Amino acid sequence: MTDVKTTVWVVEDDPQIGALVVDYLGHAGYAAESIADGAVAMRRLRSEQPALVVLDLMLPGLDGVSICRELRRFSAVPVIMLTARIDEVDRLLGLDVGADDYVCKPFSPNELVGRVKGQLRRATGQLVQGASPWAIDDASLKVSWRGAALPLTPLEFRLLRTLLQQPGRVFSRQQLLDAAHADFRDVSDRAVDSHIKNLRRKLTSLSPAADRIASVYGIGYRLEDD
Repeated sequence: MTDVKTTVWVVEDDPQIGALVVDYLGHAGYAAESIADGAVAMRRLRSEQPALVVLDLMLPGLDGVSICRELRRFSAVPVIMLTARIDEVDRLLGLDVGADDYVCKPFSPNELVGRVKGQLRRATGQLVQGASPWAIDDASLKVSWRGAALPLTPLEFRLLRTLLQQPGRVFSRQQLLDAAHADFRDVSDRAVDSHIKNLRRKLTSLSPAADRIASVYGIGYRLEDD
């Protein structure tokens, strides 16, 4: 019987894409399986537990959004969503369907394997080696890295705190602004770019290694794991 910790399901109705991803995951050491129907995948998810699900957005039987939402009612298994259009990612992030990452087609199979590895490391705690370099003090609105405090504005604190709480997750600009502004004021989502620029400057001033904020082209930002 295959070890469940290494099992990855690829829920994709395009047989060529499904076979390609399964092949690359297999070469990377995972027990990958392709499922072409959303309803079938959902039924199996209720009784079986893969280590990770690569989930296409458009599927026969049941679409990826519905599957992910239902899955989050009873499971925290990592989900990487596949979509054919980059603007769909903004919509999915806005819906907050519970996916852990998003990859747009066409994609590099090697990049997808890398995303799978990252999500599985986070899920199994393999990235945690000793104490975290980050410390968050909500009472004083302070964040420190390896004991060194960052001089942050309240807005910058909320932005960085949001990213730190879910490393690896892609946040749209609007999601970050909503987190930064408690009153959900009407501010251009591009305003977050200048705030992130200031954050990165302050992080780099402590150490280049402290700047773990990565830009996700056309979407927003995520915090890479240390």
